[in-house]
Amino acid sequence: MATAIICECSPFHNGHQYLFRTARLLTGEENIAVMSGSFTQRGEVAITDKFTRAGALIRGGADLVIELPTAFAVANAQRFAEGGVRIAKSFACVNTLAFGCETEDIGVLRTAANALRSERVNSLIAEEMQAGGCYPRALQSAVEKVYGADAAAAVSSPNNILAVEYIRALEGSGIAPLPIKRKGVSHDSGTPSGNYASASQIRAMLRKGEDVSMFVPEAPQKITCPERLDAAVLYRLRTMTAGELRLVPDVGEGLENRILEAAGHSGSVEELLQRVKTKRYTHARLRRIITCAFLGITEELQNTPADYARVLGMTDWGAGLLCSCRCEIVTSAAKSLRENGKIAPFLRLDIRAGDVAALAYDPVQPSGSDYCTRIVK
Repeated sequence: MATAIICECSPFHNGHQYLFRTARLLTGEENIAVMSGSFTQRGEVAITDKFTRAGALIRGGADLVIELPTAFAVANAQRFAEGGVRIAKSFACVNTLAFGCETEDIGVLRTAANALRSERVNSLIAEEMQAGGCYPRALQSAVEKVYGADAAAAVSSPNNILAVEYIRALEGSGIAPLPIKRKGVSHDSGTPSGNYASASQIRAMLRKGEDVSMFVPEAPQKITCPERLDAAVLYRLRTMTAGELRLVPDVGEGLENRILEAAGHSGSVEELLQRVKTKRYTHARLRRIITCAFLGITEELQNTPADYARVLGMTDWGAGLLCSCRCEIVTSAAKSLRENGKIAPFLRLDIRAGDVAALAYDPVQPSGSDYCTRIVK
């Protein structure tokens, strides 16, 4: 049997290693990592390529690393969770999904999951949004009014929100959720604690050339800088029509026109985001929208199931877990593109994302890594 863990590992740090080792200690099972590829859920290029991160994961506690398709890796929390859980459910050997969060109280997390389905909660959210409120605050306020402070606290941080969405996505699957309290620091914290620092702080340090060795098992040698993609992103937006932009996930209520107007007058993605940002549209949501537009991700694609498991890395034990997979196993992108038209749109997007991410390095890296990089073993 095995435990699945959905992750980004951008980069793989001591907190991730603690999560994987604790999951193994609690379950006594092999770990299957379902990891974002070239872009992450915050709508940003990953700090380094997916094969380098998969290697760090294999050496740090994972037995098998499967890529979370790009279409879901840059989606909102619900679709991100559903995409990862769908892969976990495709493995008959998986009976546990472990995840890091701010609380280990599964009862509180289940209550919060029920709150997200509540008609009363959604009605209160809609009222506050119509009054000009932002979704995160509207959600927390509505949940507190109906379910109390503990449940509201459970939806107050990104990690807890993902935990709640994992629980919702797991319903009826037979897979048990296993919350593991985060070690050291909170999500996006700018202050380290001992040998633990948030991924965002570590990325910032890496991009400044600072020493991160006390916070990571191994530091990536080649790293990306999101700003190096700004010209390409602005070119893409300036050549899109309003109709094309309306096909992008989460775009509505005239937002496409605001984005196009801002793209025509901005010299960077950050400037564009500042021009478009409102209480209703948070920075994180807008960044995901911009990234989806840049990569060509549509609402239709995000609503289409992707039934494949792209292998990025594995141990000998991990290779044995593949026999329990009930969807197509992809070990060669080129072969699967030739033989399976159903998953081709997702694979082409994964490949395109990798080629685009190669532009974010200094110096720029060659394209085609999905075709020529071997599975990490």
